[in-house]
Amino acid sequence: MTAGAADRARYDRATAHLDAPVAIVDLEAFDANADDLHRRAGGKPIRIASKSVRCRALLERALARDGFAGLMSFTLAESLWLARSGFEDVLLAYPSADRARYAELTADPKLAAAVTVMIDDPAQLDLIDAARDGGREVVRVCLELDTSLKLFGGRVRVGARRSPLHSPAQVADLARAVARRPGFEVVGIMAYEGHVAGVGDAVAGRPLRSRAVRLMQAAARRELAERRAAVVRAVRAVAPGLEFVNGGGTGSVQHTAAEEAVTEIAAGSGLYVPRLFDNYTSFRGRPAALFAQPVVRRPGVGVVTVLGGGYPASGAAGRDRLPVPYLPEGLRYDPQEGAGEVQTPLLGTPADDLLIGDKVWFRHAKAGELCERFDTLHLVEGDAVTATVPTYRGEGHAFL
Repeated sequence: MTAGAADRARYDRATAHLDAPVAIVDLEAFDANADDLHRRAGGKPIRIASKSVRCRALLERALARDGFAGLMSFTLAESLWLARSGFEDVLLAYPSADRARYAELTADPKLAAAVTVMIDDPAQLDLIDAARDGGREVVRVCLELDTSLKLFGGRVRVGARRSPLHSPAQVADLARAVARRPGFEVVGIMAYEGHVAGVGDAVAGRPLRSRAVRLMQAAARRELAERRAAVVRAVRAVAPGLEFVNGGGTGSVQHTAAEEAVTEIAAGSGLYVPRLFDNYTSFRGRPAALFAQPVVRRPGVGVVTVLGGGYPASGAAGRDRLPVPYLPEGLRYDPQEGAGEVQTPLLGTPADDLLIGDKVWFRHAKAGELCERFDTLHLVEGDAVTATVPTYRGEGHAFL
């Protein structure tokens, strides 16, 4: 029996009492992935990207392990909810225009102490001040550095379009603007190198592209390490009380951790290991988060149809954004239909061994977005479900 077949047998036994669609997290794989992130971080704390987990119970489980400290949230509303739930260190990773929540933040000492907000433009300070509605609490601020690699005098750009702050002088100028402004304090710098951490460098069947990605990433790491260190020096001259410098992501943990200027690493998807992380040479994780769809039809030889399954991930549209049939091994989409809104035909010889009601297990393309489709996650240990916990959706929250 292959490892995949053994896992399928375990998952089927564990969920035999549950009707599909159903989502699980294999706790042994989840913990092993956490250990691998901790090892790759080389002693630097890992701040967990909550968008990649979207389940309070699993955020708490990871934070209870060695090497993890703090959360990185994705909306201000989520940040306040997490802080009210007892999480004491929440870094909002994206600027917000949520005036109502800024009014809450600036009026509550506990929230103001627990939540750090992201800015990259003085206009965002204006928005926060206009939203205070009498709130006088000091707002903890993190400055975001643009990590993109610019080539040929800036005519070619590699990396996400995020912050406008690219040079040490630009970041230091914003730090000075914050320092001059009552009610704000610079406490951190963040720089997410998505073109390194979030792009696989070993794409199956595409050796030339994979080689080009590796060369690009090596150049990007060298350039960013030098520039990030200069940014930190420039900001510390303005804000000597700087508490943290955050960088990285699941795909670049060990590289970012090697930079002396970086004090903590961001990661989250590496706990679940979705399909987009299969194409990396730097690490190998264990798929921990899966969902199952039930077989509802057998249209012919070598074909079964499962209910639903059309759960595409965000990003540029393409086949790599679709969930992948995982277990039993050897199933594939019908190219004429793909992953369907209500039903999904699957092709392959394993289909002939599947009966009506059997489960087909899938991996999502990304991590936390799976939790937008399910109210609960069933936690599997061995061949048993040992707990069932709510996702954000199951707790009544859809923050984006």
